[in-house]
Amino acid sequence: MLNIRPITLHDANAYVAQHHRHNIPTKGHKFSVACYDDDRLCGVAICGRPVARKLDDGATIEAMRVCTDGTRNACSFLYGACARIAKDFGYARIITYILETETGTSLKASGWQMTQDQCGGESWNVPSRAREDTQLSLFGEQRKYPSCKKQRWEKRFDNAKRPT
Repeated sequence: MLNIRPITLHDANAYVAQHHRHNIPTKGHKFSVACYDDDRLCGVAICGRPVARKLDDGATIEAMRVCTDGTRNACSFLYGACARIAKDFGYARIITYILETETGTSLKASGWQMTQDQCGGESWNVPSRAREDTQLSLFGEQRKYPSCKKQRWEKRFDNAKRPT
C-alpha cells in the first residue's frame, strides 16, 4: 500500500541521482516528499520555486523532480501529493515539465492539464544576453537531451489563498 512521508532534500537528491533517467539533483527546494510501498522507498518528488522567472510570481510552485523505481501508481501518487501540499500551503497552482516524448499519463491520472507544448530545448543565446552555445549542462556534464522540447503541465487551485 502506497503512502507519503516527508524526506530531506539530501536524501531525495540521492534518490534522484541514482534513479532519474535524464535529470540531475536540484540545488534547493520548498519541500520534498517520498513515496513508500509499505516500508520500501519507491519514489520521491522535489518541489520549489519555478525555474522560469516569469512564472515565479509567489503563487506558483514547480514540481522540479519526480522520480520512481517504476512501482505501479507511485508517480501519480507523488504528483497528487505534491498538488495537495501546494494547495494547503496556499499556492494558486503547481506546474511541472516533462519531455515531449513522454505521455503524461501520471499527470492526467492526478488531475493535471497540459498548458503548453513545444517549450524549451532552445539555445539560451539571445541578443539581450549573449551566451556561448554548448552541449554541456551548467554542471559540466554532457546534456542528455540538448534540443528536446518539453510540455508544461499544471494544476490550479480555485480556493487557494493568493499571496498579497
